Amino acid sequence: MSQAPLLLALDLTGTFAFGLNGALTAVRAVRLDLVGVLTLGMMTALGGGIIRDVLIGSLPPATFSELLYLGVAAAGALTAFFLSVELVRFTGLITLFDAVGLGVFSVTGAAKALEYGLGSVQAVLLGALTAVGGGTLRDMAIRQVPSVLTSDFYAVPALVGAALTVAAVQAEVYGVVTALVAAAVCFTIRMLGVRYNLQVPNAPRQRRDPRWWRGRGKGGSGE
Repeated sequence: MSQAPLLLALDLTGTFAFGLNGALTAVRAVRLDLVGVLTLGMMTALGGGIIRDVLIGSLPPATFSELLYLGVAAAGALTAFFLSVELVRFTGLITLFDAVGLGVFSVTGAAKALEYGLGSVQAVLLGALTAVGGGTLRDMAIRQVPSVLTSDFYAVPALVGAALTVAAVQAEVYGVVTALVAAAVCFTIRMLGVRYNLQVPNAPRQRRDPRWWRGRGKGGSGE
């Protein structure tokens, strides 16, 4: 299932944006040298696709057979390294490109999973994994809880984009237009989440009985 030129262009745009965003996150979180920033930027841009390809048995992963993706990811990371101070002013634009990448990767990831014979549910999960996997690897590398698990409306848009892609393929209407629609829906949900600070509900926390503290203060068991 080869990509149309428009989808390829969006895919490369997302790769560049993820490389840029991943490297900027690394620069802000920890002090890294050029090699470290380049590694984390490329990990963010390409990690999700590599995990997907390994899981579905597409070996070697497309990243290593198509040097264009490696080059684009490296370009994004290097841009962040040399222009990190200036790029702080364009956080909104970077978030915009990041949302484009999220949408496109969720679509292409799900479509490739179906191409390799996986079921609908598995394809949705792998589509989302393609979109968020690289950022998760980056956060783990810098010893942070992955942001996809703790903040922002990030995994939800990816799941929706992947689900729409699977539905289009199952209905035999998948093509450039439907792929763009699915990516656009993912993009829109993500940007609405950024705009209105939408959050996935957290698990409720159990409130302690204040009498427990009084019991502890007196040396008792609090019961």
